[in-house]
Amino acid sequence: MGRRRAKERIYEQLARIGKAVASGRRMELLEILAQGERTVEKLAKETTLSVANTSHHLQSLREAGLVDARKEGLYVHYRLSDPSVYELLRLMREIGERRLSELNDLVASYLTARDKLEPVTREGLLDRARAGTVLVVDVRPEEEYLAGHIPGAVSIPLAELERRVSGIPADKDVVAYCRGPYCVFAFRAVEILRLRGHRARRLMDGFPEWRAAGLPVETAAPEGAA
Repeated sequence: MGRRRAKERIYEQLARIGKAVASGRRMELLEILAQGERTVEKLAKETTLSVANTSHHLQSLREAGLVDARKEGLYVHYRLSDPSVYELLRLMREIGERRLSELNDLVASYLTARDKLEPVTREGLLDRARAGTVLVVDVRPEEEYLAGHIPGAVSIPLAELERRVSGIPADKDVVAYCRGPYCVFAFRAVEILRLRGHRARRLMDGFPEWRAAGLPVETAAPEGAA
């Protein structure tokens, strides 16, 4: 094989990754998997795709080396193949926000316009959490919290927040976080908390960014586990 052909083959292999993420649905699947391992069925439910369609997308991601799978009984569990896969998503998001005006317009219209207060930075939250001056609330589904969360955070999934909000101390500032900067869970949580009179803000991004920054992470075993 000549050098020219070898170089072409190298770029063809790299292009497989580009083809695999050239789908909004597949990027969404990767974002969910950045929270922790999932079965095909759970991913289908979260993305409102059929199981067959979800499985097809996952196979494309697996062929490109972006996800791994394992079978347990009747179910196939998927996970990111490497932490750098989420880094790829993060870089794509940053480039998009810098270079695509349509993306910035969407973010401004549907996300940041819902919250007039500045979000809390990772560093600011870490300092306040260590000082005990803030209550950190993880509003992701419980299984994501169990797989990893910000130290000291309390798990209150968004679906349970209105029922459990009365148990949150009224004299504590609250910071809510979820899956990432495009996740609406934290925005909605802040709305609910403020309507109930709480001083609430959201984390600027989400748990995957916190973990990728090398900040401390806790995990919790499911109730009843050894």
